[in-house]
Amino acid sequence: MSKNEFICDCNVIHQDVVDNTIKQMPDADTFNKLAEFFKIIGDTTRTKILFALDQNEMCVCDIANVLGMSKSSISHQLGTLRRSGIVKCRKSGKEVFYMLDDNHVKEVFEIGIEHIEHKK
Repeated sequence: MSKNEFICDCNVIHQDVVDNTIKQMPDADTFNKLAEFFKIIGDTTRTKILFALDQNEMCVCDIANVLGMSKSSISHQLGTLRRSGIVKCRKSGKEVFYMLDDNHVKEVFEIGIEHIEHKK
């Protein structure tokens, strides 16, 4: 397969498609926030934390045991995820339990896993 096979060699502009796409294009702030969202979840440790929280709500100690990491490194990553609105927490006595922030985060994560598993 030649690499030139993927190059469009025509000069036709499909104006209706271009206009429709421009009309639906979100603003720059939305694209910046979306890029930041994927950047935050693009870290392997944070992805493992999200997988664990997709299974169950968990405290820092539980996540540290699942990942074989220190509580302080897990807490640091959870702080990043929490400030980004990807996870949230609830306090129960002296314990703090973390969970995915909402179904949107859960769906994006699960669709990502499904996509990767399908490509194997």
